[in-house]
Amino acid sequence: MTDARLLGDDEAAFIAAARSNDAAQFALITERYRRELQVHCYRMLANYEDAQDLTQETFLRVWNKRESFKGHAALRTWLYRIATNACLDFLEKRNDRTPVPAELPDPGSEVLYLQPYPDRMLPEDPQESVVARETIELAFIVAVQHLPPRQRAVFILRDVLGWPASKAADALELTVASVTSALQRARVTMREQLPDRRLDWRSPATHELSNDERGVVKSYIDAHERNDLDGLMSLLRDDLRFAMLPEPGTSVITAKDAVDGWVSGGLFQRGHDDWRCITTTVNRMPAAVLYLRTPDDPEYRLFTIAVLHIVDGKIAELTGFDATDKPWLGLPPTL
Repeated sequence: MTDARLLGDDEAAFIAAARSNDAAQFALITERYRRELQVHCYRMLANYEDAQDLTQETFLRVWNKRESFKGHAALRTWLYRIATNACLDFLEKRNDRTPVPAELPDPGSEVLYLQPYPDRMLPEDPQESVVARETIELAFIVAVQHLPPRQRAVFILRDVLGWPASKAADALELTVASVTSALQRARVTMREQLPDRRLDWRSPATHELSNDERGVVKSYIDAHERNDLDGLMSLLRDDLRFAMLPEPGTSVITAKDAVDGWVSGGLFQRGHDDWRCITTTVNRMPAAVLYLRTPDDPEYRLFTIAVLHIVDGKIAELTGFDATDKPWLGLPPTL
């Protein structure tokens, strides 16, 4: 590592814990980095459960490599290096962690392994929270998945975390020239994937929902609970992008076709017409959590979570996820 710096408190404490094999002190020091490392792994992998596993793998590797840390770099830098390479090793072994072709009017592909990221698990550090929204939103996470793994790592280290080329090269055991070339190629792909989004991800951006977004979510929930199909239709753009993951079949459809499709699939029909909904946020995006009560059930049971991308007062993208069997979302199973 090349960071020119004095030995900090964390670094000194970590070295002392490593030398004494003090597992409790080691855990105390490293645990404070868990949330930001998990977000980093999520950006690399687009899957919350994988990110959890790889964060734990990172800590195992850190413990096994503890004696190699000499404090020449910040502990945070060293941890990110290990986490990044753990993710790269994971991706090298998995052939099911790449986007698959989508049947869309325009060329595209789907990330079927995408999972939502609960906001309550995001880092509490103010600076990370400021930049997190646009680099944790679903569209950004999906776009990053279209980069080859090492190019993806370069892009995240350089353009999201703001690392200098030399530091990224050292972490990935590449030359500075290779890092620069990979970053240039990654930026081209990201512009293709996100043509309507800003491309300066390191500058501050608000992470708060707007009043417009809150109003649309409230109207979406009201319409859902009242089985108001016209009301739902009025909230959707006529070029709505809709997906229900992990099922394949992302589509760009009109508002009417979207609602007609939901009805023909059984929603808002008898047995699927008694809804209660709550609002939440995942990936710094507004979301509605849908609970369904069937005729013979006294309780409303967790059904799906609809993550909404809202543009000019209309829902431009609706990504649905099966919300059952995902305790990490922190949602009550019944209402």
